[in-house]
Amino acid sequence: MTLRHIRIFVSVYQHSSMTKAADSLHLAQPSVSTAIKELEDYYGVPLFDRIGRHICPTESAHEFYSYALHIISLFDEMEQTIKNWDTIGSLCIGSSITIGTHILPSLISEFKKEFPNLKVRVIVSNSGDIEKHILDGSIDIGLIEAQSEHSDIYVQPFMQDSLYAVLPSDHPLAKQHSVSLSQLIKYPFLMREHGSAARKILDSCLAASQLTVQPIWESTSSHAIISAVSEGLGVSVLPFMLVERDVKDGLITAVPLKPQLSRNLNIVYHKNKYLTPNMCSFIALCRHYGDTCI
Repeated sequence: MTLRHIRIFVSVYQHSSMTKAADSLHLAQPSVSTAIKELEDYYGVPLFDRIGRHICPTESAHEFYSYALHIISLFDEMEQTIKNWDTIGSLCIGSSITIGTHILPSLISEFKKEFPNLKVRVIVSNSGDIEKHILDGSIDIGLIEAQSEHSDIYVQPFMQDSLYAVLPSDHPLAKQHSVSLSQLIKYPFLMREHGSAARKILDSCLAASQLTVQPIWESTSSHAIISAVSEGLGVSVLPFMLVERDVKDGLITAVPLKPQLSRNLNIVYHKNKYLTPNMCSFIALCRHYGDTCI
């Protein structure tokens, strides 16, 4: 069993296809099939079930994948460190859209003061996408609003934020001290897309209250929703940090929900991820930022 076997296995697992894995690795498909067969013979367990023209990972494959990612990550880091001892290192940070817009820029700016020669790459997407990147090893550390339920993702809260009702300034509910979801859903409703943390939280609360809503607008852009609300097209529920500036500018009104709807902002990384000193410093910086915002 070699590192080549492990890399081939990881590619097959991630693509759920021998052919796609072969293409991504620039190998012949029979070579990929042979490597997987050799792994199965070596460990004495099936790694993939062949169902027609499709393959599905077995429980053994799920377990092996966690170790394989860790091994490849450690090997690649060793290669980079030893071969390029005096060159610049790198760190990839993933962030949900809200955190990436309002928190991450200042975090990265502060982090670069401590590590000016470190190359920091950033991926900003919805929380579901960031979790996928964590699992496939393409980012080192993620900052998301969602509470991940994946057993291979370690979650560490670093601060809290609240969701508010977002209303046109002249809306009938805009002068109330608080509003309930049952009041809000009587009006045209604008929502974030499925997969975003705010949408997950809102859907859960609606379900818990046995409420249903058919949004007239679903968008990956919170700014598009804010603009639509400011034009009187409907109401929404969004994180307060996302709408604070627009509220100050008088474009919209944000009213607390009743009961209050809060969520953790979380640091996430793969449970088998080897945390370098740089990564530990970034995590400590996030926690310090959260403490100062309380």
